[in-house]
Amino acid sequence: MDADTARRQLSAALARVAAGDHGALKLVYEETSAKLFGICLRILRDRGHAEDALQDVYLTVWRRAETFDPGKASPITWLVTVARNISIDRLRSGGSVSRVAPIEEAVDVQDSRPNPAAAFETAEQSKRLKDCLDQLEERASNAIRAAFLDGLTYDELAERSGVPLGTMKSIIRRGLIKLKGCLEA
Repeated sequence: MDADTARRQLSAALARVAAGDHGALKLVYEETSAKLFGICLRILRDRGHAEDALQDVYLTVWRRAETFDPGKASPITWLVTVARNISIDRLRSGGSVSRVAPIEEAVDVQDSRPNPAAAFETAEQSKRLKDCLDQLEERASNAIRAAFLDGLTYDELAERSGVPLGTMKSIIRRGLIKLKGCLEA
């Protein structure tokens, strides 16, 4: 299935979720939970906290699916934003404290690496994203990486860069528009 078809199907499923369709929520979960869990885990750095955050993500999707506007963002972008915001909120509230798991838990770890074809496709997508990020103005590229990969907030980025909050939001917004154009080319 190509990316456009997947995007349309996910948008349609979110519209059905907004109408109260439980089956559509199950479809959204099956299609996106691995990616969203990865985002929660990267930010929270604790599997249990990431699982709790992921549950909150889908509760939020159930309650707020009607706010998704396919004209403003792709469905995965909207879902990633929900997951990121919930994870950051949990991190700030102190509900997530990193811990070191006992060695006995390592026995239960499964090999979740993708098959070679999926790994190749992911590597190609990562290379394309990196190339497009490298084409951006350095300030925008650094801000986007810090916001979306490291989980920093606009406030934190503005303070770190010594610019007003509105300026930081504009830098990131313009950078994301250019990034989208590069990725779609």
